[in-house]
Formats: sequence, C-alpha cells, structure tokens
Amino acid sequence: MKKIKVLWLILKRTKADRILSGFFLFLFAAAGIIQLAEPDITRYGDALWYCYAVISTAGFGDVVAVTFLGKICSVLLTVYSIFVVAIVTGVVVNFYSQLVEMHDRETLTIFMDKLEHLPYLSKEELETISQKIKQLR
Repeated sequence: MKKIKVLWLILKRTKADRILSGFFLFLFAAAGIIQLAEPDITRYGDALWYCYAVISTAGFGDVVAVTFLGKICSVLLTVYSIFVVAIVTGVVVNFYSQLVEMHDRETLTIFMDKLEHLPYLSKEELETISQKIKQLR
C-alpha cells in the first residue's frame, strides 16, 4: 500500500496524474458510447468489460465491436492506453533516475568537501575516505 502512495505522489508531483485522470474519463466516456453504439452490449458494466478487454489487448472474444463507431472507439482506446502506459512509465523511471543522480551528486559533494579539509579530519575519517577510494577501484 505504501508503494502505491509513493507512486501516486510521484504522479502528482510530475503532473502525470492529469494524464491518468484524462485517460479514465475517456475510458468511461468510451464505455458509454460503446454501450449506445453496439447492439450486443446493453449494459454499462458489459461496456466497461469490453473496454478492459481492449485496453489489456486480451481480446477475450465474448463481446466484439461490430459498428463503425464501436470500432473507432476501440482503436482510440487502444492507442490512448498504449500512450498512457508509456508516458507514466517514463515519468516514474525518470523521477527515480533524477533521485539517484541527486543522491550521487550530494554524496560526491560531501566527499569533495572532506577532501578539501584533509588536514582537519580525524584519523578515523581519513581511514574511511581511504576505504571508499579503494572500493572505487
């Protein structure tokens, strides 16, 4: 549950939550259009199930679009879902990459500060720096 909260915070901070919100609005609207356009889909829940099958590209085959409008909605929903997955994944990966880069930069800054003040460091701190340098080799 904590990972979901962290993910949501990342999405909010990077404004990618708007992309997801827009996608879900489009999903529910597409389900309504498909329910109205398709003769075999009479309930909204069935339309949502069909949209799930389209998004997941599972294509269970229990319900298929036969009208032109239903097929267009299906294509748009598929393309939109591919873009959303790609964008959200890229945003999260980029966020974590920037965090790692900031941490590395901060660590390097602290290390460089210690190197600049070598004469003032204790013997233990000098040994620690020496061990870190040996690990880098």
